[in-house]
Amino acid sequence: MSIPSPLRGNYPEIEPYTTGRLKVSDIHEIYYEESGNPQGKSALVLHGGPGGGSNPTMRRSHDPEHYRIILFDQRGCGRSTPYAELRENTTWDLVADIERLREHLGIEKWQVTGGSWGSALALAYAQTHPDRVTEMVMRGIFTLRKVELDWFYAGHVGGTGPSNGTAALYPEAFEKYVAPIPPVERGNMIEAYYTRLTSDDAAVRMEAARAWSTWEGSTLSLLPDPVREARFGADDFAEAFARIECHYFINDGFFERDGQLIANADQLHGIPCVMVQGRYDVVTPMMTAWAVKQAWPDADLKIVPDAGHTATEPGIIHEFVTATDRFR
Repeated sequence: MSIPSPLRGNYPEIEPYTTGRLKVSDIHEIYYEESGNPQGKSALVLHGGPGGGSNPTMRRSHDPEHYRIILFDQRGCGRSTPYAELRENTTWDLVADIERLREHLGIEKWQVTGGSWGSALALAYAQTHPDRVTEMVMRGIFTLRKVELDWFYAGHVGGTGPSNGTAALYPEAFEKYVAPIPPVERGNMIEAYYTRLTSDDAAVRMEAARAWSTWEGSTLSLLPDPVREARFGADDFAEAFARIECHYFINDGFFERDGQLIANADQLHGIPCVMVQGRYDVVTPMMTAWAVKQAWPDADLKIVPDAGHTATEPGIIHEFVTATDRFR
């Protein structure tokens, strides 16, 4: 009988060796930072949301002795300015920002990694600039298709009737999520929330932002995490997170067609990739990782049997760090 190998953990906490700000439009300025080895292999780590912002844990999925680790806060969130700004804030603006940042840092090619929305942005960037990507490591695969948004935000997939999708698994949390929306408007939850998240009334915006963000925060992991739920519902996080997410979702991710990232996966041929997916991810369920794998057979799909969505679950960490070690 073999003894299972211990799970890999994240690398120890580190601080950036440099931080900076980059003007990317007349309106927006983004924050970025670099950690690890300045002469190491360049790796970009993309945060989720959209609108989630980067955090110190994101520095820890790469070996700091071998990697030059780059994080940035996408438009309107984290330490980028202006806060919660929706103007000039689209997927393609962010793809252009990544290229500006690469050029600004003097990087020829880099490894592109990310989770959740970060995986969608990684796919969009790699499909636009495949010659700039050495490898990809992604988790919690999300491509912003209508079926994915319906699964998590609508309470129904493909129409009306009994609750299905995440609402069927978390009915008590879903009840709190729908509470700010009158029953007559619940046929299109994203539209109803967008109306409130763009209201001129700050109190209306914040009530909606807290409810939207808390819904996601309460469903991220296989086991509950009250501390994380409280952080997601805090005003200083929720407004940008909810406003920017809803802005992207009501605009279908600014893609030309539904399922564009999967349809264009053939453009990624030749780029080594590992996708890490929790079996019990109810935020970005495994149907999407599976669809990407079918469209991109060369991608290595690692299914974690005892994990949900969040990057902090042990099995997710193990597979993600193992992948970045493989590519260092």
